[in-house]
Amino acid sequence: MSVLVVDHVSHGFGGRQILDDASFRLNKGEHVGLVGANGEGKSTFLNIITGNIMPDEGSIEWCNRITTGYLDQRTTLTPGKTIREVLQEAFGHFFELEQEMLGIYDKMGEADEDEMTKLMEDAAEIQEILEYGGFYTIDARIEEFANGLGLGDIGLETDVTNLSGGQRSKVLLTKLLLENPMILILDEPTNYLDEEHIIWLTRFLQEYENAFILVSHDIPFLNNVVNVIYHVEDAVLTRYTGNYDDFQRMYEIKKAQIEQAYKKQQKEIADLEDFIARNKARIATTNMAKSRQKKLDKMEKIELTKEKPKPEFRFDYSRAPGKYVISCTDLVIGYDEPLTKPLTFNIERGKKIALKGVNGLGKSTLLKTMLGIIPPVSGKVEKDQFAHPAYFEQEHDGSSNTTLQEFWDEFPALTNAEARRALAKCGLTTEQIESQVRVLSGGENAKYRLCKLMQKPLNLLVLDEPTNHLDPVAKDVLKEAIRDFKGTVILVSHEPEFYEGVVTDVWNIEDWTTKIV
Repeated sequence: MSVLVVDHVSHGFGGRQILDDASFRLNKGEHVGLVGANGEGKSTFLNIITGNIMPDEGSIEWCNRITTGYLDQRTTLTPGKTIREVLQEAFGHFFELEQEMLGIYDKMGEADEDEMTKLMEDAAEIQEILEYGGFYTIDARIEEFANGLGLGDIGLETDVTNLSGGQRSKVLLTKLLLENPMILILDEPTNYLDEEHIIWLTRFLQEYENAFILVSHDIPFLNNVVNVIYHVEDAVLTRYTGNYDDFQRMYEIKKAQIEQAYKKQQKEIADLEDFIARNKARIATTNMAKSRQKKLDKMEKIELTKEKPKPEFRFDYSRAPGKYVISCTDLVIGYDEPLTKPLTFNIERGKKIALKGVNGLGKSTLLKTMLGIIPPVSGKVEKDQFAHPAYFEQEHDGSSNTTLQEFWDEFPALTNAEARRALAKCGLTTEQIESQVRVLSGGENAKYRLCKLMQKPLNLLVLDEPTNHLDPVAKDVLKEAIRDFKGTVILVSHEPEFYEGVVTDVWNIEDWTTKIV
């Protein structure tokens, strides 16, 4: 049984075709992974099926009385509420029923016998709905889900106004899972989750009885939770049965078959054209030449998928700093309260260090403190006088300027052609280069910010969750660039498969925190 049918949908934007005659079906209980390179239109497709964007052509049909929950990259929270209050909104319909039931009880004091019977039946029906729906265990469920996704570490009474972008994303994801919709639509849900919480979400989705559509560039996560893949490439949507590894295997086989058929057809076309050229002028064979021409005209030409240019990331090394690029003595980091006990350590020239640990313990705060962006609570940070740092921040709000204009404002010495060439080298298309920064997808925005880091020589590269939103190809290229960089690297990542084999040391911030882990 199909719960969603997308029929012959086409959609374009700014002269570019994003989807061309795309069809899609979501069957009951299917766990679908929607994959494709950055900028291919995955988020656009999700916005079309959820009604946020109207397609140019085609139809979208959901089955009757379906409930959907959509977590996208730009969902926001209402300021002024605590995390607990936001999570309780997932059960808003139950609280409304409770108020209705209490109103019924109030009416019973003045009801006659007939009215009393009716009121008691209504109250009993609501009571049954509340009990069946787990209304009286809501607090326990909130605690379970919040702890599973790391919100317990932040504190459920925390005002959402004070949360970082990553923490807000975790609140929205937790609320969505608590709502338990018939269809989950998740866009990059593992961003900002650490290993422990990804394991919890993996188990949750594996056991999820209803259908879901998932966009993710986290390949191990995809492999563990999906049983169908839809691949979007060059505006075409193709269905594959199995997980991501199964899809890749079938994709390569299909690609090889098309290339073989293409070569065979090209030889046939060359033979036909040669025959026509040699025989169309001769009276005795002109009819045969015309027959070959008709065959050639009617032939459905096979076209090979254009190879996507790989992004190129390369960080220029400036000069050797002193032996210790950063030295910290009795350092305590934090904002309103200390996040760590006093820390004394040195970061040696040429070391490549990955910081790991559950979210909320201060990994990003430590990076900002070491770079002097925020002051320490106490203690001292010394940066070598010849350190030339570059910092990739986890969150970045885009401006209304175009990508080209913002990039050019920062690097005015470049010509128009040089600026465009630098951005294109990092995998951005002409359309993305000329779009406003704020409308770039997460992956496009990450490529743009990495491009900016590449414009100046440096010897200290500080990266805070750089792989969030990047597609697998871009991740591999970035991994090689970090491996080849001669300078010092400090990296925060929740993907061990990304940093293993690249870093020299792994530091677990859980060993330093003042919080209970």
